[in-house]
Amino acid sequence: MKKELITSAIACAALIASVTALVVRADNARPDTFFTTASSQTSSQSSQSASKGNARFISQDDFVRAAEQTVNGVVSVKSFATPQSRRQQQYGGDGMYDDPLFEFFFGPQQRRRQQQQPREEPKQQQTGLGSGVIISPDGYIVTNNHVIADAERLEVTLNDNRNFNATVVGSDPDTDLALIKIDAPDLHVIPMGNSEDLRVGEWVLAVGNPFGFTSTVTSGIVSAKARNISSSVGEPSRGGIESYIQTDAAVNRGNSGGALVNLKGELIGINTAIYSQTGTYAGCSFAIPTSIVQKVVNDIHSFGTVQRAYLGISFRELTPELVSEKAIKGTSSGIYVLEVNDRTAARQAGLQPGDVIVSLGNKPTRSTAEMQEAITSFSPGNEVEIVFYRDGKKHTAKATLRNSKGDVNITRADNESSLGAAFAGIDESMSRSLGISHGVAVTELDDNGRFAKAGMRDGFIILSINGNRVSSSDDIKALYKAITKSANEKVMFISGIYPTGKAAYYAVPLDD
Repeated sequence: MKKELITSAIACAALIASVTALVVRADNARPDTFFTTASSQTSSQSSQSASKGNARFISQDDFVRAAEQTVNGVVSVKSFATPQSRRQQQYGGDGMYDDPLFEFFFGPQQRRRQQQQPREEPKQQQTGLGSGVIISPDGYIVTNNHVIADAERLEVTLNDNRNFNATVVGSDPDTDLALIKIDAPDLHVIPMGNSEDLRVGEWVLAVGNPFGFTSTVTSGIVSAKARNISSSVGEPSRGGIESYIQTDAAVNRGNSGGALVNLKGELIGINTAIYSQTGTYAGCSFAIPTSIVQKVVNDIHSFGTVQRAYLGISFRELTPELVSEKAIKGTSSGIYVLEVNDRTAARQAGLQPGDVIVSLGNKPTRSTAEMQEAITSFSPGNEVEIVFYRDGKKHTAKATLRNSKGDVNITRADNESSLGAAFAGIDESMSRSLGISHGVAVTELDDNGRFAKAGMRDGFIILSINGNRVSSSDDIKALYKAITKSANEKVMFISGIYPTGKAAYYAVPLDD
C-alpha cells in the first residue's frame, strides 16, 4: 500500500469518518519569558533513586509522581465552526442571484423574489478535539496550530471539569504551535523544561485526551531527537519546521497539543504527530521540543507573531552519495550549501556554495532537522558563530541573523488594520439612489494601507469580498481573518460601487 502523509494531525476531527494516513499531525533582545520554567518553580526530584557508579535506579513512584504533577496541567481543547456550506449560504452563495452586481443592475426586489425560503441561522458544530498545556498561572495555554485552525470558537475543559471559552493569542503554522488564553483562577501549571538535556533512552510520559478519554497518561522512552519525518521516510517535505522528539509513548487522535514530560514533571515537548499505516498509534510518536516551543510562544505573547531569523541559504543535507559526488572532505555530515542569497547573514559570513555547515550558534547542524531547530531558536539581530568546512578545511565566521526582509526590525502580527481604512454603514438615501440593500463605505484611507495601494479611493462602497456579501465592518474583519488563515492564495477580491454609480473591482494581496 502506497504511503501518504496526512496533515490533519492527532486532533480528533468530528467531521472525519475515516483515516487513510501514514503521518498524522497529531527586536533584537529576547523578551522576558511569561511562562513558568523549571528553574523558577521548585519541583520534587524525578526519582527517589539511589546511584551506584553511572547507574540510576527508577521506581514506579517516579512515574506516579510525574503523572500526578502534570495531569492537572493538561486540558481538553474543543473547536467549533459553522459548516462551510452553511457559511456560504449565510454570506450569499446562490450563484449570480447573490452577486451584489446582479442586485445593482436588476434591483433588490428581483433579488428578493429569488429568495423564496427564509434562511436559517447557521449553527456551529464541533469540528475537532485536541489537548493543550497550561504554561502560566494567568491562563496561557500552548497547543498545536492544527487544533485551533479555522475554529470560530474554542472551548477548554480542565481536568476538574471546569469549562472556559478560549481566545487565540496567536499561532505559527510553520512550527504547528498556537498560544491561547482562558480567564480562570487556580490553574495548575506545568513548568517548562529543557529538551536539549534529553537523552535517547530516557523515560518520558505523554499526557493528553486521546479519542476524548480525558487525562490519559502513557509512558515510553525517547527513541530519537531532531527527527525529520519527511526525510526519514522518503516522503516529499510538508513544508514548515520538522525537528521532533521521537518516542514510543502511545499517542492517538486527541493527543495533539498535549504534554510530553520527563520524570521530573517538566514539559519537554508538545505532542504533535504519529507515523502509522492505519492512523492510530503504531510505535512512533513525535513531539515539538521545548527548545522550539519556548521561543515561539514567547514571541507570540510579546509581539503577536514569531520573530523568525533566516541564514539566507538554500541547502541539502549531506548524504554519503553527496559526499562521494562532491568529493567532500573533513566531515561526513552537515548542511551542504547550494546557494547564498544577497543581503543575508550567510553573505555577511562569507559562505559560498559547496561549503558544509556543521554548527550554528554552538548548536550542531548534522541534519536538516538540527539546522531547522538551531535557526528557530534565534531571533533577527542575534549574532551567531558559523562553523563550516570548505575544501576539507574547518572555518569559523560570525554573522548577524536577519528576518525575511533582510533587516533586524521587529515584525508585528498583521490584522485588518493593515488595510488602512475605517468603515461606515450606508444610509437609506444612498441605498435607494444606488439600488443596493447592503454594503460598507470605505473612509479615512491611509496612503500606506493595502486598500490605497490597490487603487481604492475614499467613499467606495464594498459590496462583496471573495463572493461573500458584506453588510458590516465585522463582516470585513471575519473575512480578512478567514482569508489570511486559508491555504489558498491570500488575496481579497473586492467588488463594489462608488457613490457616482461607477462599479469597481480591486484585488488586495494580504501576504506581502
